[in-house]
Amino acid sequence: MKTKKLINSGANVVDEMLQGVLAAHPDHLYAAEDMPRAIIAKNGPRKGKVGLVIGGGSGHEPTFLGFVGKGLADAAAIGNVFASPPPDPIIACAKAVDGGAGVLFMYGNYAGDVMNFDMAAEMLALDDIEVRTVLTTDDVASAPSDQMHKRRGVAGNVFIFKAAGAACDLLYSLDDVERAARHANSRTYTMGVALSPCSLPQTLRPNFLIGEGEMEIGMGIHGEPGVARGPLKTADEVTDELMDSILREMNASPGDRIAVLVNSLGSTPMMELYIMMRRVKSRLDDTGLVIHTALVGNYCTSLEMAGASITVMHLDGELQRLIDHPCDCAMFTR
Repeated sequence: MKTKKLINSGANVVDEMLQGVLAAHPDHLYAAEDMPRAIIAKNGPRKGKVGLVIGGGSGHEPTFLGFVGKGLADAAAIGNVFASPPPDPIIACAKAVDGGAGVLFMYGNYAGDVMNFDMAAEMLALDDIEVRTVLTTDDVASAPSDQMHKRRGVAGNVFIFKAAGAACDLLYSLDDVERAARHANSRTYTMGVALSPCSLPQTLRPNFLIGEGEMEIGMGIHGEPGVARGPLKTADEVTDELMDSILREMNASPGDRIAVLVNSLGSTPMMELYIMMRRVKSRLDDTGLVIHTALVGNYCTSLEMAGASITVMHLDGELQRLIDHPCDCAMFTR
């Protein structure tokens, strides 16, 4: 059975979405000339500032383009649904935001993104634009702790990009922006659960199968296999399972401060997210950890997938300052 979507044509969803985004956020965003998949911040790039370029496949909104604006990302290169952008829009983004202090590329650790962003960086070097790259690897379920470099980047992007964008806005040097971005990534942990699949606009068919009454812990935001499938549990039980994995990784001490995100994968409503947030708060209180900031809602989605993820960033003094730094983006303001 085909799914229902409010679209015109599966082949045109990304470009029509971007036209709508630009129509809705003209004070924040514009597209590079002759490059509609290169979305640039109107107020952000400036001389002497490291330019931050993020990007990846569509279908995860508001990641990536929603985080383009003053104090966060300067540009986002947009790919097809669940597919990396090609080098051309990445290059256009970098050239648009280059203020002479270098450019940082940040994106999730996926093979297609790595290949295309690396190719763009090599081509930009020919134009004497220095590019550094920091991959996000916050998905605890996707690789063991001794192989963190193999992990995927998921909803932790929100906090990691936020920290890096603040460092850029505060006029850190390229070396220090890269250091801060890596530091933010190293202290960010995400675990998710899927309850039902999403469907691609081109096929209108589920991109994976999960039984009625089942859930899958650790499934990726493109439907990559998780670590455990079983009967659906209560919100508290699921939240405990996700938090157990995160707290084991963090090695935090009582009194430490954290940033937490309870994120919908697309169709999970706010009611259910806040029920999970209630349990997250209880678990953190039990361990003596202090919530410095909390986000609840749609931040890194997977089209209409049902499910949620929990992200925790283990703050220190620098990361707290960077998370608190103001930003004004199309879909996120602090």
